Amino acid sequence: MNPHRRHPFIRIAALVVYFFLYAPIVMLVLYSFNASRTNILFEGFIPSVGPLQMEGSLVTQSPCGAFHWFCELAKNQEVGVAARNTLTIALTSTFVSAIIGTMAALAMQRYNFRIKPFAQLSLYIPIVIPEIVMGIGVLTLFSQLFAIVNNSLGLAGDARLTLGIGTVIVSHIAFCVPFVTLVVQARLQGFDKSYEEAAMDLGANELVTFWRVTFPMILPGVLSGALLAFTLSLDDFVITFFATGPGATTLPIYVYGLLRRIITPQVNALSTIWIGLVLVAVVLLQRLQAREAK
Repeated sequence: MNPHRRHPFIRIAALVVYFFLYAPIVMLVLYSFNASRTNILFEGFIPSVGPLQMEGSLVTQSPCGAFHWFCELAKNQEVGVAARNTLTIALTSTFVSAIIGTMAALAMQRYNFRIKPFAQLSLYIPIVIPEIVMGIGVLTLFSQLFAIVNNSLGLAGDARLTLGIGTVIVSHIAFCVPFVTLVVQARLQGFDKSYEEAAMDLGANELVTFWRVTFPMILPGVLSGALLAFTLSLDDFVITFFATGPGATTLPIYVYGLLRRIITPQVNALSTIWIGLVLVAVVLLQRLQAREAK
């Protein structure tokens, strides 16, 4: 019996799993080229002949052709604002949570202190509890804190502290830090301290040792945690819904608002672009990790 031969059931099971994983994504991308404005049935691709023409709920001609809904999306200023807010929040929260999570992982991996068991256990609380519970908690915290500060300092009008991009960033940082910490801790499990000891024996201080020895060795774990935090921040809806305020609309919140009115292929076009950007980011990160591993 060939040990490398796979049972047909394993192949069929793998195909079924991949189908259920990626079939919705394929359908989403396909419907971004739909000629129908209702996006309920796929009515075919839009031909690029002549100016824009419509017949009922169908787009029969468009200068952009099958990319008509992408052109319409580019004209939507609200999408641009939401995308800018989403990227600002995601990049900021990822950068800060990567720093805090790496520092926390190093502290809990190398030092023993009285509340270490509680600190380790508390990392799992934001991961385990439902997001809606954390969202309500964040909203309550900011509401009470801002009310105390505004009343104590007598702030009024535009000077009052309110929900906005800042509160969303802080909420995402609190949500992402445990994920980064756990990923970096996993990387530190096999870390050989003899490299640090050798560097310090050769005259390097603690700061130089960290930047020249420790950080390059744990960089793949830090990048993995940062990518996870970036992904979680990009597609987060529940926590953002409770922590957001005027002028801080993100893409998930904007798409939710569109779905409450009518589902158009613009939503699919937006999702297709977002999938492409995330795919490019994942490929670049994998190449960077492969380069660091060599």
